[in-house]
Amino acid sequence: MSSNPLANQLLDENKSFMEKPSFRWKVSVVALIAIFCLGLYALFLQITEGHLITGMRDHVVWGVYIVNFVFILGLSYAGALIAGIFHLGRVKWAIPMQRILKLITVFSLIIGPFYILLCLGRPDRIFDLFLYPRIQSPIIWDVIAIVTDLIFCIVYMYFTYIKDFALLRDNSERLNMSNWRKKFYRIFALGYKNTPKQEKLLNQALDILAAIIIPTTIIAYSLLAWLFGMNLKVGWHSSIFAPFFVLSAVYSGVALVILIMWIYRKSGKLENTFTDSHFTHLGFALMVLSLFYGYFYFSDYITDWYNMQKTYGSLWEKYLDLSQYGIAFYSSIFLITFLPAIVIGIPWFRSVKSIVFTSGAVLVGLWVARYLMIVPVLETPYLPIQDVRPDWVNYSATWIEWSLSLAGIALFILFFIFISKLAPIIPVSEMKEEQEEVKLDLSLKTDQA
Repeated sequence: MSSNPLANQLLDENKSFMEKPSFRWKVSVVALIAIFCLGLYALFLQITEGHLITGMRDHVVWGVYIVNFVFILGLSYAGALIAGIFHLGRVKWAIPMQRILKLITVFSLIIGPFYILLCLGRPDRIFDLFLYPRIQSPIIWDVIAIVTDLIFCIVYMYFTYIKDFALLRDNSERLNMSNWRKKFYRIFALGYKNTPKQEKLLNQALDILAAIIIPTTIIAYSLLAWLFGMNLKVGWHSSIFAPFFVLSAVYSGVALVILIMWIYRKSGKLENTFTDSHFTHLGFALMVLSLFYGYFYFSDYITDWYNMQKTYGSLWEKYLDLSQYGIAFYSSIFLITFLPAIVIGIPWFRSVKSIVFTSGAVLVGLWVARYLMIVPVLETPYLPIQDVRPDWVNYSATWIEWSLSLAGIALFILFFIFISKLAPIIPVSEMKEEQEEVKLDLSLKTDQA
């Protein structure tokens, strides 16, 4: 795969992440590893002492772990769905963020399921899900969906790296690479030489995988929603949970992409790659999604409110009471539905920094919304309970759960840090091809004129 000035320019702009680690990079890695090790220590204590050291009890059997599981899987499915749509739609302005979307997908699919294991009192029995599965159980549906989606997404992500691996292989001397990296690129480039036949076959494979992944991700996250919706518990038994989950996933995915783009733009000086227009486009998408989310939120609750029953009334009392979950409830509604419309919808407030801030606020609001969807519902029994200790019914996460939650975030960031050292965070080859097409079009128009 021969090099050219365009490829060299793009590699120069994005090779800062692949160069020798700086002191700041090393400090960041050490800090993140320390957070992850704290999580491992918390995991050791949980295994040896049992769930008694967590906030989970007989009534609230799910807590922060399941909130993280639902939220992180939403990010993974959103990354795959958005990346597949951008690829099949040939959305050229979205090419720089394509790789970020695929990395979000794979890393989230790896980390998210571990939070299910943390909820098990007997994690040694996890293999029974595979040895003695019951297809009637929605949990088995979720296992099948996650495993299937992970396989497709890993293959899809790897195929998008082949061109860049070949480009790095052919520019190894220019980039002053170590021998193991040269060998790595040579092996994983699979002999790609950018011949017309190879390019055609690779593009066909990517199109097929993208077409498979889009419905797979929608079905997979719908299955997770049905795991809740097929329960008769008040607050979960809803027919719109599946589309609501998919919408929430896309919403959180767009917000996370904005944050990651901004981090790479600042740390690697990639203003020419992640331009202001990228943030503006995704900001408007964020605003539109906030309106859709508000509509689904209203639709989900209005029917239950109209046919209010005693148990549902108890749940709503928890949501509205400021001494219980009222502050979290009102804050999440504002962050998710109103803040994007205000900040992005009004031009005076709109800027790259405000869009990034809004994205972070949306992610916090969506996580809180997932917490409110799970914990208060479990604290609300089918029938009134009397003479029971409050700490048996009410849930409060301990430092064990928060440590393991932070460990997952640290691992997610570490994955991005290490993969950025291995290959460019943007698809250099695809951007090179796009710029070559633009130059060709301009030259043809000049000749015609």
